[in-house]
Amino acid sequence: MDLTVIVLLLAGLALLIVGAEILIRGATRLALSFGITPLVVGLTVVAYGTSAPEAAVNIQAVSEGSSSIAVGNVVGSNIFNILCVMGVSSLLAPNGVEVAGGALSFDIPVMCAAALACLPIFFTGHRISRWEGGLFLLYYITYTVYLVLDATQHDALHPFRTALVYFALPLTVVTVGIFTARALRSRGGTRPKEGT
Repeated sequence: MDLTVIVLLLAGLALLIVGAEILIRGATRLALSFGITPLVVGLTVVAYGTSAPEAAVNIQAVSEGSSSIAVGNVVGSNIFNILCVMGVSSLLAPNGVEVAGGALSFDIPVMCAAALACLPIFFTGHRISRWEGGLFLLYYITYTVYLVLDATQHDALHPFRTALVYFALPLTVVTVGIFTARALRSRGGTRPKEGT
């Protein structure tokens, strides 16, 4: 085993951790100075900081043709964050981890809905196309804008929420449903007949 590769791997991991830590501390102080709530800071700034190394690894993996690493990293990271990070945090906290009411009413359902939305995309064609990746990115930007509007109680919050709930989400469900049905129909039509 090449010692240089191991040293470079460990050095890269150390730099990722240090960089993420600096980013989180600076951005958190900046956000709190603007009066943004800790929940919003956690959902945006801290989430960006902890996920930035993952994004860098995924972009590098995809550019080198190792898409399985990218998908495995996303799935494994989510499983690890929900089960291990939350589990260890709850064990070490004296009174457990309190879940904010805002997270229960909006953010956690959004997280579950995002995970469910991945299922038809992952299983039809076993490929995430560019337009689907663009849709994911667009919805994340929309979610972030909603958080900022909600945190600042901006006048545009109500029309933005109405447009999101009554137009964007139903349109997305219909679009993903149509593409899923087409993909399943095309897969069913290409199956070999029994006995041949």
